Amino acid sequence: MNLYEDGALEELLRWKKEMLKKPSSTNEFTKRVQEKLNRFIPEKGQNIITKSIKSMVKTVIFGYKYTSGTPIHNMNLESRENLVKGKMKFYRSAAAISGAGTGGAGIIVGLADFPILLGLKMKFLFDTAGIYSFNVKNYKERLYILYIFQIAFSSQSRRREVYEIISEWDSYCRSLPKNRDDFDWKTFQQEYRDYIDIAKMLQIIPGIGAAIGAYANYKLMNQLGSTAMNAYRLRVFK
Repeated sequence: MNLYEDGALEELLRWKKEMLKKPSSTNEFTKRVQEKLNRFIPEKGQNIITKSIKSMVKTVIFGYKYTSGTPIHNMNLESRENLVKGKMKFYRSAAAISGAGTGGAGIIVGLADFPILLGLKMKFLFDTAGIYSFNVKNYKERLYILYIFQIAFSSQSRRREVYEIISEWDSYCRSLPKNRDDFDWKTFQQEYRDYIDIAKMLQIIPGIGAAIGAYANYKLMNQLGSTAMNAYRLRVFK
């Protein structure tokens, strides 16, 4: 391996250690706080969130709307990841603009940003899969994207479970059902539904929400970008 690949492997090993950590008391406390904050969202807002996630998961499974270019082959890891970082910068900026535009205008308007952010996240992941040479026309590659999404935004206990799946993806995907309807999208949807960043909740507060919304979206996209790179490194290094 060259110097860049050595550094990428070290980052991957640190990420693996982070993913496999046992849930701490802080993790549990944060989850309880988030659950309490969720109760303050009116029913209309809850419906926006739930319907958005259901729609996104079904869209990915059945393979329409989100597209990716031709998978890139014959490129070294450093060049691939420079392209991914460029994509991340673009989508991060777009997410921040969306958060600033909808933040601070009240609960329902603030939640209008939610489906927009979901779309940006998924488009980024589809682009990233192609850069790492994986073809999203394959149903199983689209499922891998959902697992990347889930490990980025789930509770620590669920994160550990998902890591075990993606770390042995080649063997796991052979056991996947051919029927896409058999995918357990309800568990996936509920895990992400329960993980709404506290900063994201503050986005709906009038007056300060715009600045917080921009920061929260920037932070969430950054988190997704780092997770995606390491999730694909798992397969590249194998």
